Amino acid sequence: MLSIAISVPFLQYALILLLPASYLLYRFSPSLSLTSSLRLPTWLSSPFSSQQPQPTPAESDPKKPLKSIMQAPRDDLAPPKDDPYTTEELKQYDGTDASKPILVAIKGTIFDVSSKKDVYGPGRSYSIFAGKDGSRGLGMSSLKPEDALADYSTLDEKDKKVLDDWHAFFTKRYNVVGKVSDGPVVDN
Repeated sequence: MLSIAISVPFLQYALILLLPASYLLYRFSPSLSLTSSLRLPTWLSSPFSSQQPQPTPAESDPKKPLKSIMQAPRDDLAPPKDDPYTTEELKQYDGTDASKPILVAIKGTIFDVSSKKDVYGPGRSYSIFAGKDGSRGLGMSSLKPEDALADYSTLDEKDKKVLDDWHAFFTKRYNVVGKVSDGPVVDN
């Protein structure tokens, strides 16, 4: 009985020390990072499926890297431009004319997102933001067309933070090609 009383505090103390240490080891060890090599194969993730196992792209070609959903920040961006675009002019750049770039505005800053036509092109998941300033919708994390508006003054602080995060995300990944000249003026 005495040994249990001694070992329980010892185990608690050991866990208190080992859990943060193991997290740090996992977090900062390159060999333990979450990569495709640690993902379960598709056929193993659904063991009760009656279908034959289908290899994932990485399994069929181990040398081919998986395509990331989120692209990494770029270091080859052009210097930002200040070219003025009216809201009406911006509408021409919604992806329906293949000869023109696809532009998205956030908080009045216009970004060229042509490199992600698979995301912002017509009929794609974020196409509602193409050719307009959809700041309010981005801040609300909404894909409803009626929310894709330039005026974000009614957003609460949490949603404004989300919008700021989107603006920072775009700034690091897409070329700034101009500013919306006739958009709403909103104080942060």
